[in-house]
Amino acid sequence: MLDFVYYPVSAVLWLWHTAFASILGATSGLAWVLAIVFLVMTLRALLFRPFMAQLRFSRALAEMQPQVQEIKRKHAGDREKQALAIQELQKAAGVNVLTGFLPIIGQTLVFVGLYHVLRSFQPGHTENYVFNAAQVHSFLDAKLFGAPLSDTLSTAGSSFTTVAAVAIPLMIIAAIATHFTARAAIARQTPPAEGAAATQARIMNTVQLWVFPAGALLAGLIMPIAILLYFVTQNAWTFAQQHLVATRYGQEPAKNTV
Repeated sequence: MLDFVYYPVSAVLWLWHTAFASILGATSGLAWVLAIVFLVMTLRALLFRPFMAQLRFSRALAEMQPQVQEIKRKHAGDREKQALAIQELQKAAGVNVLTGFLPIIGQTLVFVGLYHVLRSFQPGHTENYVFNAAQVHSFLDAKLFGAPLSDTLSTAGSSFTTVAAVAIPLMIIAAIATHFTARAAIARQTPPAEGAAATQARIMNTVQLWVFPAGALLAGLIMPIAILLYFVTQNAWTFAQQHLVATRYGQEPAKNTV
């Protein structure tokens, strides 16, 4: 159903693995580790422009908040008129709501695609999208510090100790990176002064600071090591990207619901 996602993700992973395998050897576990890392970097680089569009969208929403609050006051009790008036305001300001969701949609599709492709490396399979049988076998044999990339804590069995020694640090790093990325983003926000927008911002900040990191820890129990590598790389990229954008463009607006 999502072959339009699986094939491109598989192709980019194949490209990087082929490049690193030509240097490190086709059976190298490090070649697969680097392929996953560079897959994330490639796709996040492609999403940079949509990310900037999302940033401009968020700032435009923040700037429109006084007008939005006036619309809500003027049409109190009539949600239909409120919605129409806000849509007209956004249209006049050149704000496209879709741009605010493109990076989220893109990252979600990439994660779903990578998770599916990695989980489709199964013993006995002669191929996996663009990967041939030899490459499927290579991935299944690939290890990071002795732990198979395809293993999870919940299915490690007799190799639990080895898998845990790799998976748990990755889980902790991913959770800590998620927390501090959120903390850095919140510190750069210009929060709403009061009202519903301020309440929503506080709730969203709490979710980002604590719920998302907890989710990274819990997900690590059932995710293969290869996906944990994805989480760590993704969070490192997000932290660096936010720092770069904040340095160049200044404070970020708090997240509001219009």
